[in-house]
Amino acid sequence: MMKKLHSCLFLLFIVIFFISCEKNASSDKPLTLSVQLIKSSACKSNLKSTYLNDAIPDSLSCIEYSFDAEKNKLTIKHINAGFNCCPDSIYCKIDLNNDTIFIKEFEKMFLCDCNCLYDLDINIDGVENKKYQLKFEEPYALDQNKFIFNIDLQKNPNGTYCVTRKQYPWGMNSLNN
Repeated sequence: MMKKLHSCLFLLFIVIFFISCEKNASSDKPLTLSVQLIKSSACKSNLKSTYLNDAIPDSLSCIEYSFDAEKNKLTIKHINAGFNCCPDSIYCKIDLNNDTIFIKEFEKMFLCDCNCLYDLDINIDGVENKKYQLKFEEPYALDQNKFIFNIDLQKNPNGTYCVTRKQYPWGMNSLNN
């Protein structure tokens, strides 16, 4: 009788062990992010952003972000993003590697022989309320200052990060002054 009881307890222990391991494995599933370019401005002819009535000079390229923890959504406004004057379309792709979010901005077919600045509204779904490093890859930034910065969404769900750029198409207004 005692042998049966020990065998049953042993089997019960093994079942509980495997059930708990399976639950832990499912909670560690990789995070899946999705990105959507909500809108882009027209090519800026006055070379200044008028976003929120604050004139941001064309020598600055800025990222403004806000995080909605209930929806797990990170909203990004890329102010003064450089693209061709008349691209067929502008779009984004996203990758997540550990705690680094890579945001790649693209244009489909450049149709003019000029570049200009745009403001982009980007939504990223599936973001957790934690620390990340954001890295942007832009088609025309080349060797200029890069967007690589850290955010802590628990402490600062809203923020701004800017870099100075003075090579075409950035900084053209300052050359005229």
